Amino acid sequence: MQVLIVEDEEALTTLLRYNLEAEGFLVDSASRGDDAELLLAERTPDLVLLDWMLPGLSGIELCRRIRARRETERLPVIMLTARGEEGDRVRGLGTGADDYIVKPFSVPELLARVRALLRRAKPAHVADRLAAGDIELDRTGHRVRRAGEELHLGPTEFRLLEFLMLAPGRVFSREQLLDGVWGHDVYIDERTVDVHVGRLRKALNAPRQADPIRTVRGSGYAFDETFSLEA
Repeated sequence: MQVLIVEDEEALTTLLRYNLEAEGFLVDSASRGDDAELLLAERTPDLVLLDWMLPGLSGIELCRRIRARRETERLPVIMLTARGEEGDRVRGLGTGADDYIVKPFSVPELLARVRALLRRAKPAHVADRLAAGDIELDRTGHRVRRAGEELHLGPTEFRLLEFLMLAPGRVFSREQLLDGVWGHDVYIDERTVDVHVGRLRKALNAPRQADPIRTVRGSGYAFDETFSLEA
């Protein structure tokens, strides 16, 4: 899952990025409100951590614009601010923020709020287990079973299967898979995706078992939620 940090304090951004990445999140950041708006137009994250006072465009105004766009109107937003007065909290929540935390704050508390908000907004994305047909993926134990038999997947193949199973039926381009599985800051040839999809298929599919990974010519790959137990 992807979190966008919009914060002009570099030290705080570094601290948040470190802790979020340790929790398994992909992290983007912007130090200006107008730069964050451009990032949101290119890619919608799963949650935004938004500072109130920002150069370029204030956090309050950016939050209003997030709620005004159809693509981001339901995007979870946690406001970060040094303004702890009741009136300020009311104003922040009134512009559309889902939660509000006052600086200085405890990082474990912030992470708990991130997880709680994502559980409400996107329960499938924080579920411990994913299942489709005869395939079960244990996100906590990093195990995959098919028809009751444990499969041996490498870490990249596990992340690839997890990413696809989170959005069954959706076709992802190779570029989107690179961003979602490897991270957008990693520069890897798109053909690498094909190699790992091939490895994943080999690990998943025994004889007479249908292939749940669908290739869409000219577009990319999808997890086919309608695959049958036998080919």
